Amino acid sequence: MIGVFYLIFPPRVNVLLIGIDETPEGTNLGRTDTIILATVQPLKPYFGMLSIPRDLWVYIPGVGENRINTAHIFAELDNPGSGPSATLETVQINFGIDVDYFVRIRFDGFEQIIEAMDGVNVELSQPMAGYQAGVHQLDGQRALAFVRDRSGTDDFYRMARGQLFFKAIVKQLANPDQWENLPAVIQAVADVIDTNIPVWHWPRFILTILLVGVDGVDSHVITRDMVDPFTTTGGAQVLAPDWNKINPLIIELFGNQEVLVDP
Repeated sequence: MIGVFYLIFPPRVNVLLIGIDETPEGTNLGRTDTIILATVQPLKPYFGMLSIPRDLWVYIPGVGENRINTAHIFAELDNPGSGPSATLETVQINFGIDVDYFVRIRFDGFEQIIEAMDGVNVELSQPMAGYQAGVHQLDGQRALAFVRDRSGTDDFYRMARGQLFFKAIVKQLANPDQWENLPAVIQAVADVIDTNIPVWHWPRFILTILLVGVDGVDSHVITRDMVDPFTTTGGAQVLAPDWNKINPLIIELFGNQEVLVDP
């Protein structure tokens, strides 16, 4: 009976999306260059995203205070294969959010996905990452450079650019003209991601995104005014979270959960 109810009335699902930078061959020893916390509510329908700065200074279980993007590599060094779950636990503890699943993508295979799509069209409302305003078709190599570029900007601009590119991918895959490429795209994705999402969730996610539409995705980033930059005793420039400013956004996106407060 519970299973039938779950199928008919699926609950909110939170998913952590992480992208790891270049790693030594045969390993996943990399930091999380991209961290996006997504939430899906099939019944509304609703799809929300929150990009988390990689330099956010947080508590990492078993490690202590450090950049949030190091949780993955510390775990992989100690126990290969545990990076995603360690990052997920770090996000749960610091943000007070129950996160159900993770998706990890290796950037060294990101180009494969874009090439399988025959490139991605990105529409820019203003100059960005060396491109003028307008529509640009990016192949795999140029797409990777676009989402990772930090020259002349900072991580806040990069996070916004990553969300813009994600929406461009979704928009293109939703176009029936692109569907002939889906088998190649699915194979490319399978080659470069790791996830613990059960297979039965994927149709719900895809349907929710299609119903919401690209322009309906509720995308946010932790902004400059939500953090306090400081330099650690070791000389690293990092970002201290201001939970009093971050918490209202967490509640807006993920509901009234047990959020943190500044001491």
